Amino acid sequence: MKQIGFGIIGTGSITEWFLKGAREDSRFKAVGIYSRSEERGRRFADTHGIEHSYTSLNAMLENPDIHAVYIASPNYAHAAQAIRCMESRRHVLCEKPMASNSHEARMMIEVSRQNGVLLMEAMIATLNPNFARLRENMARVGTVRRYFAGYCQYSSRYDRYKQGELPNAFNPALSNGAVMDIGIYTIYPMVALFGRPESISASGILLPSGADGQGAVNFTYPGMNATVMYSKIANSYLPVEIEGEEGNLSADTIHTIRTLKFIPRPEPTSGRPVELCEEVISEPLDHDRYYYEVREFIDLIINGKTESEVNSLNNSLATLEIIDAIRQQLGIVYPTDTENGNQL
Repeated sequence: MKQIGFGIIGTGSITEWFLKGAREDSRFKAVGIYSRSEERGRRFADTHGIEHSYTSLNAMLENPDIHAVYIASPNYAHAAQAIRCMESRRHVLCEKPMASNSHEARMMIEVSRQNGVLLMEAMIATLNPNFARLRENMARVGTVRRYFAGYCQYSSRYDRYKQGELPNAFNPALSNGAVMDIGIYTIYPMVALFGRPESISASGILLPSGADGQGAVNFTYPGMNATVMYSKIANSYLPVEIEGEEGNLSADTIHTIRTLKFIPRPEPTSGRPVELCEEVISEPLDHDRYYYEVREFIDLIINGKTESEVNSLNNSLATLEIIDAIRQQLGIVYPTDTENGNQL
């Protein structure tokens, strides 16, 4: 069995979650970790059984046992690091959002194609087996009239922000904020299911730091509407819905679907209470939620593919184009927006 050696960029919590899921695939091998802090990198390597730690990305890329790189650094660094890795002929699995903006994403896609390497956004939502179940059952709802998804989770860092600190999660200098952190989980699946919308209308709350705390966005498609809401400053427990003329699909969450139901349209009752008939169509998740993106990524490498059909480069680019439009409407600006000649 062939193992794929991974270099890893980033030592935050998401990297720990990623490693836990990735190691459920016996083809995955963590070879090296890159961190700007030698102490932090060595400690992370020792804790997680990784042989090599580096304070230089170039040095890590000189290791011939590293075939691919997982990038989980701050958002603003994704594009430059991914491009450097791909220029070294390494496949790249890049955490969401893939880049700070669509301009950077286009550069990344061009470099991946020039070098014949795989580039994939690490979007766990669409590689969850129950997202595939949702796709398989879409025809049952008939003509789709609405998509609704929300991801509102009071951030553990928001209290620190209110006390005068500036955690990374609320720092626009790092290309951070609600839409980039969790709003993307509502938008990417919408793009995967329905493509690019015809129009976008966004509202939201900007914090004094310049980052967005929450937002709500309405989209129009031919014959249907879509609405997403996201927040890092308040909670919501609303389900996800795809509403059709013949029934509904209802999911517990969009980022990791664990429960998915089909609800056929009931007969009209002239105002009397309606008794719904719910059919559970989800399947139990037999692996950690991060396992599925690693399985997809390694499958693609072994089969000589340079793009995922599910987490496609077109989906990643379209999602960032939508987020660019949302940020323009809300006045959210990142330093990367004016670098490399890019003007949002």
